[in-house]
Amino acid sequence: MLVLLHDDVARPGWVLLQRRADDGVVLGEEAVPAERLAEAVAETERELRPRWVWDDTARRYPGLLAAGVRVERAHDLRLCHAILRGSARCAGSALREAPEGPWDAPRVVGPEEDEAEPEPTLFDDVAPPEPAQPVLPDPAGELERQLAAVAGSDAPGRLRLLLAAESSGALIAEEMTHDGLPWSAEEHDRILTEFLGPRPTPGRRPQKLEDCGRRVRELLGQPDLDLDSQPELLKGLRRAGIEVATTRKWELLEHGGPEVEHLLEYKRLARLWSANGWAWLDTWVSGGRFRTRYLPGGVVTGRWSSVGSGALQIPAAIRGAVVADPGWRLVVADAAQLEPRVLAAMSGDRAMAEAGRHADLYAGVVAAGVVADRKQAKVAMLGALYGSTTGASAALMPRLEKAFPRAIGMVEAAARAGERGEVVSTWLGRSSPPPGQWWHDAVEAASREDAGPDEARAARSARRDWGRFTRNFIVQGTAAEWALCWMAALRRRLREIDGRPHLVFFLHDEVIVHTPEAVADEVAQAVRDAAVEAGRLLFGATPVEFALSVSVVGSYADAKG
Repeated sequence: MLVLLHDDVARPGWVLLQRRADDGVVLGEEAVPAERLAEAVAETERELRPRWVWDDTARRYPGLLAAGVRVERAHDLRLCHAILRGSARCAGSALREAPEGPWDAPRVVGPEEDEAEPEPTLFDDVAPPEPAQPVLPDPAGELERQLAAVAGSDAPGRLRLLLAAESSGALIAEEMTHDGLPWSAEEHDRILTEFLGPRPTPGRRPQKLEDCGRRVRELLGQPDLDLDSQPELLKGLRRAGIEVATTRKWELLEHGGPEVEHLLEYKRLARLWSANGWAWLDTWVSGGRFRTRYLPGGVVTGRWSSVGSGALQIPAAIRGAVVADPGWRLVVADAAQLEPRVLAAMSGDRAMAEAGRHADLYAGVVAAGVVADRKQAKVAMLGALYGSTTGASAALMPRLEKAFPRAIGMVEAAARAGERGEVVSTWLGRSSPPPGQWWHDAVEAASREDAGPDEARAARSARRDWGRFTRNFIVQGTAAEWALCWMAALRRRLREIDGRPHLVFFLHDEVIVHTPEAVADEVAQAVRDAAVEAGRLLFGATPVEFALSVSVVGSYADAKG
């Protein structure tokens, strides 16, 4: 069926694309053989420029991309269902109140139905469920339920923007997978050889890693110590007189000494070997491109995750392998201190917005006389965003509360809501999940007549932990919404620039565009203009400036920041 609806964006309409049981396709009102799908979609795209409605972009778009067809807009029913199903703004809607059904099943990854390995969510106890094969019936009916939920919500305009941004992000994710990130296998091999030594034979470890490990064991006086076992390493450090509670870098650095120096080097090399060594190179890079599968909305806050490859954790050591093609450049941009700027805009805190007029917001906090130096500013702001209750950040919190009362008041209110077990929402309407049974059990145990000090402590800890989650949820989630709008606005602009510059990488607040050298400066300006548009789309005429660091480089390693 053809669904023609006014969608507040002054476009012709929406076209529903759905599979038939006989492997054909229903495109609008027309039944199309599967082998003619790409041609039919391309023709409809040229004539109508519609918003395509389909069950799952990750399943439907890769085949079109492989056939050389790209669409401008889409509505991803699966992603949008997840947002509306969980949004407190849709309370009372038929979609939100209905029992769980096929549209609530976890996503599958792409047309091959590969199993996903999602990265951790904001807190480990809010992990996404295991992948499963969904059966998604009646997409037309699902679309009507979603539209009704939005229309009946208490903020339909914001939800429409969120659904459009989420769906656009799904298109971008598949396009980036299809195009791939330019990657030099030769340069990657050279970097690995420099740090680790020549590529070892199968079953062996790199020579420089082995030499470094041997040196650590000698310095600790424990030649048989297993450096790769965290419990054994911790015991070994204590036997050597290095009293630490964990093997984290910051704690080890407090002790110093040659043992710690060499141990940190060993950990760095071991991480490079295991996460991005030759096995990773062989698996993920081919034809001069690194391709992964992104999972839009893979984290409860709306942030993306990725499947298996560690795409969202490309370490600085191997960024030199990300090299533009001959005659092309990389435009690398990241949003400076995005979350504090988002908090300033959400809360309408003009004092924080004024601090953000500096390219470095932390320097602006210092200039406002709130703290003495940039380090204090960063510690204090991160404490406000993540709910640190001890140490330097807690000591600096009263200064932030006095200087930025509206901003700090907003995250404090979100924290108190979480401590009460309530749900909070981002600026556009993605809501946090309710606390799990463990939280309710802890709180209930403390309320019993025979409850003792242990139960009271457990309940306080549970409330505090969930308050930390909801405190950051509203900011991190809204920052993810800003980033989606930024990418969507940028994608639209790139389509209008000659030479087909295209997005090839995204990481929370950072993007990379691969562009012909002749239009690199135009692309860089498009990146900046898109950031301004994203701020305006979310917050209207806000005084907050979303500062960017933009570099036009041949290699990712040469980018600023």
